[in-house]
This record gives sequence, C-alpha cells and structure tokens, in this order.
Amino acid sequence: MSPTAGFESQRETLTLISACVRDACLQPAHYVDGALDLVSVCRELAAGGLTHTLVRDGERLGIFTTTDLRDAVLRPEPPTALAVRDLARFELVEADAGADLFEALWLMVRCRVNRLVVRDGAEVVGVLGQLDLVSFVANHSHLAVLQIDQATTTADLRAAAQRIDGLVAQLHDGGLRVERIARLVGELNRRLLARLWQLVAPPQLVANSCLLVMGSEGRGEQIVKTDQDNALVLRDGFDFPQLEEVAREFNAALIDCGWPPCPGEIMLTNPAWRGSAGQFRDAMRDWVYGSQPQGVMHLAMFFDAYAVAGDATLADGLREHLARILVGGDAFFARFAAAADQFDEPASWWSRLTARADEQPLDLKKLGSFPIVHGVRALALCHGICERGTADRLKRLADLGQFDAALGTDLVEALYYLMGLKLRQQLRQRAGGEAASNLVRPSELSTLDRDQLKGALAIVRRFRAVLRQRFHLDSL
Repeated sequence: MSPTAGFESQRETLTLISACVRDACLQPAHYVDGALDLVSVCRELAAGGLTHTLVRDGERLGIFTTTDLRDAVLRPEPPTALAVRDLARFELVEADAGADLFEALWLMVRCRVNRLVVRDGAEVVGVLGQLDLVSFVANHSHLAVLQIDQATTTADLRAAAQRIDGLVAQLHDGGLRVERIARLVGELNRRLLARLWQLVAPPQLVANSCLLVMGSEGRGEQIVKTDQDNALVLRDGFDFPQLEEVAREFNAALIDCGWPPCPGEIMLTNPAWRGSAGQFRDAMRDWVYGSQPQGVMHLAMFFDAYAVAGDATLADGLREHLARILVGGDAFFARFAAAADQFDEPASWWSRLTARADEQPLDLKKLGSFPIVHGVRALALCHGICERGTADRLKRLADLGQFDAALGTDLVEALYYLMGLKLRQQLRQRAGGEAASNLVRPSELSTLDRDQLKGALAIVRRFRAVLRQRFHLDSL
C-alpha cells in the first residue's frame, strides 16, 4: 500500500473519533408552510437547488424530500390540490450538533434514513445528509449501506460483507472503542441479513414469518464473523412447501458472505430452527421443563434473538409466552445459571507464562466473556428484563438492585476489555490466513495485557461467586 493510500484508509477512522456533527457540512434549514401546495413547494425546491425542505405545520416539524414527491405523483389528486403537510414525514430523526460524528453515522444506519435534522439545544441549525457525510469523510460504512440497499444478487452482498470486514480493521486500528465498533457493525450486519432474506425469500414468506439472529449477533456483540446462529418463525397456519430450499439458499449465501456454519447447526437448514410459532412454543416448553441437556443453551440462544426481517410481532409473542411459562421456575433458573460456572481456569496458569511449544492457549470466551454474558442473561431472564445487549442488561439489573453499581461497572469494563482483546487476536489470525477463534496464548501477550486479563478474570470470579450465592448453585 502506498503512503497516500494508507493515509486515505485511515481518514474515516480519525474523523469518526475526533469530529462532531457541527464539523460536518450541514445544509441550511429551509422551511415551507404545511398548507402550501405541492407545485409551489417544488418551485421553491427547484429555485434553491434543493432535494428536501422542512415543513412547519402548527407545532409540528416535518420533512419533505424528492422521495416523497415520487410517491405523491402516484396519488389520484392533482399536485395543486395536495398540501405538503399531507405528504411530509413528521417522525424526524434528530442529532445534537455537539454529538460525535460517529453517533450521526450510527443513527443513519440504525434508523435507515438519509438525513438527520441537527439541533443545537432547541434550535434547528441544519440538516446533515448522507452524501454530505460521505463527502466529509471517506465513509466506507455508508458505502456498505449503499451496497446493501442496492444489492440485487448475493454476490453484491458478499462485496458489502467484505467491505464491512475491512471497516472493522480500520476502526480498530484507529483506536475506536470496541463497543462502538460492535454497535455499528451489528447494525450493518443486520441490514445485510435483512436484504439477503428479501433476495432469497418470496414476499409471501417474508410477510408471514420472522427471521431471527441469535447469540452474540442478536446481542450486537459479534464483530468478526465467527459463526451464524439464525432461526425462522412462521405464522401459525401458514405453509410454504419450498421452505427447505429457501433455507438452504439463505444459509449457503451467509457462508459465502463470510459467516461460517454453526457447529451446533442452529440455522435455518436445521428443521428444529424453522417452524410455526406453535412449534416454537412447544420447543420452548421442552427447553424449560424437558430433560435434554441442550435445552438450556437453546433457550439462551433464543433469549438473545433479534428480529431482522419479517413480522417482529411473531418473536414478541414467543417472548411473552416464555415469560408466562417461567413463572415460578426457580429450579429452572438455577439450572440455567449453572452454565455460567462450568468452565474453570487451568491450575497455576499465571505461573507458566513461557513461550513453550506445549503451552496451552486460553479460551477467552469460556473463561472470560461467557460467564459474564450468560450470568447476566440468567439474571435478566429471571427478572423479566427485555434488553438484549449485556451492558444494557447490567444497567437494568443494577437499577433493580440486583448487585451493587460498582460490580456492574467492573463487569462492563471487563466484558469490553475481553471483547477488545479477542478482536485483536481474531484480526491477527485473519491477517495470517487463519480461522478466527477465541484462543490466546498468555506468553504472546504484553505485560500490560497480562495484567489487564488477570484483572478481568478476577472480576469474572467475583461475579461467579455472586451467581453461586444468588442461585444456590453449590447445592445443585
């Protein structure tokens, strides 16, 4: 890579870290009255070379864009008879002028909009458009969004997935915090999965089903693609004879986009993870009250589920059903929480930090992040907490007084440190042509990382003790 190319590849990262919204090129706010007819509005847009205008309608503030104009010409009324208030959108997505540019970027991706109304306090100071943001910073993430939205083949989505992978490395190399990388990448991945489902599934299947991502992808905590965990809930009474063929095509396309297949086959290609809402209700009851050992982890995966496409009310209904069947399930909660305490650190491993060829690597997931994630998941399930991200669940649990705020803060910091260390290892593995894994050799870590890892695992041990006491795990 040439020095110039290297500089350009870092420009987005530096800007995302240091710039705020007011630093970008904001378009001046242009207003029209909500009663103005469509033809008069278009004259004003043409005269000012504008593609949008803000609409004042009493106390309401909305926006009218050329996209709304396209929809307006399909209406039976003549344009001169249409008031712009009837065509504008009043559910504005807004950003604060002092917010990080990253927040604006994330809002655009999360809310799927091309423009943000920017305020400084109560005052509207301008409009930030997607193209303005792209021109201000070589924005690979929004280029990925455009690739995803304009994709007409799975090959198009593969290119977008590769762009996202490159973005991860850039943001990490530029020093962006791991939780922010995870949040942005999670939104991009969910958008890609939704578009892929639209490409492979006929409209009637999309309308009568709900596509779920689960596990770390559902929680928004997977950054490097390690495996895929997905499911499909069908509306009761809806039958689609070609479902198996569509499921195979979907999972194969995900593999092509870089998501390895799930070792436990928690994917649409497995009939156990595609079925009617009624079939899932039966499966959930079996996970809770049955004797199969995998029931606990199947329920854990589902509890983290996020609806990426289709009718999300199907997933909401299943979560409500789960809450009902768990009433009075103290024995199950203990069995569920016990999984967080199943992995032990190798004896005296800190005293063996040498570069011996036979040194056993540590699994950062089993020893570090999993006890935090699953322990918090168990507490969230027990207390009916609906948040999916581990940090959000911790905040709610601390608010409910389930543990002291200091431990909650320590757990969040430990989780983010472990995520960051794992990301560094996985990027290094991927750059070396290896498959991304959760393994790390302590002797290959810096002194600082060893100390921080030791501190993080000490927090994990404290939390495991809390879980043992809370769920009486020593008596199981």
